[in-house]
Amino acid sequence: MQGLKARILASFAVLSLVYCGVVSTFLSLERIYPPSHRVQIEQLRARDRVRHARLLQNVAGGVVDFPVQGYAEPNLAGLYYTKVKLGSPPKEFNVQIDTGSESLWVACNSCSDCPRSTWLPIQLSSYDSASSSTAQLIPCSMCTPAFQAKCSPQTNQCSYSIQYADGSGALGHYVSDTLHFDRIQGQSYVDSSASIIFGCTTYESVGLTSSIETLDGILGFSQGPLSVISQLSSRGLTPKVFSHCLKGDEKGGGTLALGEILEPSIVYSPLVPPRHHYYLNLQSIAVNGKILPIDPAAFTSHEGGTIIDSGTTLAYLVEEAYVPFVRAITSAVSPSLTPFISDGNQCFHVTTSLAEVFPTVNLNFVDASMVLKPEEYLTSIVGISAWCIGFQKAQGRVTILGDLVLKDKIIVYDLARQRIGWANYDCSSPVNVSIPANYAPHRSESRSSSGGLLLSVLTTGFVVMYLLA
Repeated sequence: MQGLKARILASFAVLSLVYCGVVSTFLSLERIYPPSHRVQIEQLRARDRVRHARLLQNVAGGVVDFPVQGYAEPNLAGLYYTKVKLGSPPKEFNVQIDTGSESLWVACNSCSDCPRSTWLPIQLSSYDSASSSTAQLIPCSMCTPAFQAKCSPQTNQCSYSIQYADGSGALGHYVSDTLHFDRIQGQSYVDSSASIIFGCTTYESVGLTSSIETLDGILGFSQGPLSVISQLSSRGLTPKVFSHCLKGDEKGGGTLALGEILEPSIVYSPLVPPRHHYYLNLQSIAVNGKILPIDPAAFTSHEGGTIIDSGTTLAYLVEEAYVPFVRAITSAVSPSLTPFISDGNQCFHVTTSLAEVFPTVNLNFVDASMVLKPEEYLTSIVGISAWCIGFQKAQGRVTILGDLVLKDKIIVYDLARQRIGWANYDCSSPVNVSIPANYAPHRSESRSSSGGLLLSVLTTGFVVMYLLA
């Protein structure tokens, strides 16, 4: 089995929830380089494929068709997770942060097929509702359409079943229990808690049980009614906006905030309704300022579209866009570099800085353009001075922009105004975070990359998670 050369691991502290007042939660993020491990593009794609299955799923229990693809190319893999405390007494769980899925779920103690070990520097845990004094099972009478789940008459439980195209899957039932929070009020940490509905998984299969990247569960951040952001904002616990800024250097780290990161250069593009996931209207792609000959319908077809997904490691273009994109990059560097194919990818030996030979790329959306530096569309080959085009060819009708593109940028998911914003940014620098003026009086707070807490008063009440390298 091929191992991992490097993996970005975000170790987030738990969410902060309040009804009013000044609140923030800062999180630490680690970047782990396990010795003697290498990752290959096939492994990246395989993991992205499972994420995309969750992202593209329309109904619980449905089979998602996202065909397998992949080559064998060493590269860097990114995985971000947070620690949450559930139950009474509280128990800690490490859950993957995923904007491409909806629910929060963790492994149940009754899950016989769930993994018991992981190479990640964490201790796996399982949830036991019988051990929590505040746990409540969700009965059939409460199994509303919002759950997109099924009623189990034998147990009188609201249950879910997810089956992915690669054969992996998860089964379980929903529960309500207390989610505990470490929040900062002024200069002190204050314990807080709120009840939340989440899934208790009793069966995991195939891809979800890989010891390479096993966690206790998944924390969904889509716009679906059961996502954490939807549950909390609908109860007035947080605003309907969250943001992240992920560092792209080898130290990793960054910021994830339940609130709006403020930066004058942020531009916004409207979300495409009425979908739960973060679809944008990508209109064209330009290389060195020249628009590529791509039919705009390739990005906006009824069956597909363009998704912003921080849970995806790479980036995927539909075939109509992928071919001219690779051709344009190759043409732009051909006077200086000789291309070669490595495991199916277009690569180049590079002995100078990337900016000297590779062009800038513009992703042109409605009302806004995203400018990509070479590092944001290329991936390096470990061990030699070579770089390959990191965009992959999608096997479906959906273009997906993952961390390869989103790193070193502030990304704001403004659900209240149905838009996504971005700006190039040094994510090791402090950020200011606030909630919208129409939500409540608010206050912004920022934190430097060294961990020092910086306060700048605007008014009150936001939630921020800080990822420390």
